[in-house]
Amino acid sequence: MREDQANCISCTNENCFIKKHIHLEQMKIYIEKKRSFVCKKSQQFIIEGAPIQGLYFIYKGKVKTVKTGIHGREQIVRLTKNGDTVGFRGFGTSKRYLIGAYALEDTILCNFSNEDMLEILHTIPEFTFDLMLFYAEELNKSENNIRKIAQMNVRERVIDTLLYIHRKFGQANGVIELDLSRKEIADFAGTTDEQVIRVISSLKKEALIKTVGKKIGLVNVDKLKAEIREHK
Repeated sequence: MREDQANCISCTNENCFIKKHIHLEQMKIYIEKKRSFVCKKSQQFIIEGAPIQGLYFIYKGKVKTVKTGIHGREQIVRLTKNGDTVGFRGFGTSKRYLIGAYALEDTILCNFSNEDMLEILHTIPEFTFDLMLFYAEELNKSENNIRKIAQMNVRERVIDTLLYIHRKFGQANGVIELDLSRKEIADFAGTTDEQVIRVISSLKKEALIKTVGKKIGLVNVDKLKAEIREHK
């Protein structure tokens, strides 16, 4: 990573925790002390098991968060974009990261150190309250995902993954605005590359999706949603 300055004042990420509280006088001192970096595509900036180095906020770009599973295979547990928070799993309760994180494209990251984040939590109640609600929502999502994965078959898990990516990153020129390999889709859906390829081929034949090179576009979102409606 090379250092690069991301300006919080001109930042347009209204969903960013820092941006939401930038109007508070107490935040100014911490914003001045933050670090920002450019992380190149495919570069890892959080290593699972490494000492925690504060929280990261995505100024611009896309990131995948992973957890090592059985036989050392990485499971994608979260996909994030502009304004999202990365590295919060284990923060405050563990001295080491419980996840790893990679840039999915050239990404600008803002980092606030452990010391600064703990000071913010102790001195800025508005920030602490919002972060508490965020943790509660993320816990709820994780519990729902565990239930869904247990009940869905492979086709349903792949469809659910495609719908999530479509909802999270949007679609332009007929394709989802995120480059994911078939392996990465499998790592998120909890299945194998071969099964993902078979499901995608089947969905294409049914005219529910299309592919342009490695990119995927959802053609009939309503029909895809209908297939997994009972799991919602």
